[in-house]
Amino acid sequence: MPHATVPGYQHIQVTELGPTFGAEVSGIDFSKPVEPDVFKEILDATIKYAVLVFRNAGLDDARHVAFSRLFGELDDVKPYLTLGRKNRFPFDELFDVSNQEDDGSIVQIGSKREQTGRGNSLFHCDSAFNPRRAGYSLLRAHELPPPGNGGNTDFADTRTAFDELPADLKSELLENDYIGANSLWHSRRKACPESEFLASIDPEAYPFGRHRIVQRHEPSGRMNLYIAHHLHHLEYPDGRRVEEPKSTELIERLLAHATQDKYLLSVEWRQNGDVVCWDNTAVMHRAGGGTFQGRFKRDMRRTTVHDGSSTAWGLNERTTKRMGLP
Repeated sequence: MPHATVPGYQHIQVTELGPTFGAEVSGIDFSKPVEPDVFKEILDATIKYAVLVFRNAGLDDARHVAFSRLFGELDDVKPYLTLGRKNRFPFDELFDVSNQEDDGSIVQIGSKREQTGRGNSLFHCDSAFNPRRAGYSLLRAHELPPPGNGGNTDFADTRTAFDELPADLKSELLENDYIGANSLWHSRRKACPESEFLASIDPEAYPFGRHRIVQRHEPSGRMNLYIAHHLHHLEYPDGRRVEEPKSTELIERLLAHATQDKYLLSVEWRQNGDVVCWDNTAVMHRAGGGTFQGRFKRDMRRTTVHDGSSTAWGLNERTTKRMGLP
């Protein structure tokens, strides 16, 4: 249940959703450009809460993109349109994260697209597998399935999860300064191991997105666990791989720790026009399933803001080529 409205904001109303992160924001007129003073308060709330929910914002595609630009430089969907996909939208900055095929039909369970999309059901950070990771993501409900059919988006508070690591584990992470090697194909295979299509793809054949798994979240100054199910393996700072099974066991231990119930927030999509904004460098997220799958249209559209921090590129070459894509 939402907490009391937070004092101290002059232009927006902020209501906490969870004990450590997440907030619902109201009082914004999205029918016109967001004023700088209003956006400053939105950004301040995002830094503190990492996940913001705007109910019935009423944004269309153009205003969705325009609002997102206030957060920084936007990613472009064109490099992701692989395997014959097309862009349904007139804006290259809008990502299609619906359950619709290019012709508008509903993606069927067991199809290639449904199988490759199951990776979204695992906790992850957008673009962790890319040379430059994502900062903010802004997801908008254009058309929701009937109520009661699922489809929540879940979040995990990785800053508080770092704060509350067991002392021995925290010391090990800080002492070793592990690098995480992230792969889009690894998380897709992990989520759907029975897929013949995914089984034929070797994540090792593609570059990894390398980012430190412990780093400071610069906007808030708090330490953060930058982990995800994209993590294929861990490396030492000198480039050597952490030996197996230690690497995989440590990854799974960290993921299990950070996704305990006390660090989770599940956001229900209530009506068309709802928008959720989150900071991928402070939380993980996953797409919740439900009975809508294969039955009802769920048209969701997302913009992705490139991370602007000093650690945005991790240990990667500064290239516009997207890693892990065929």
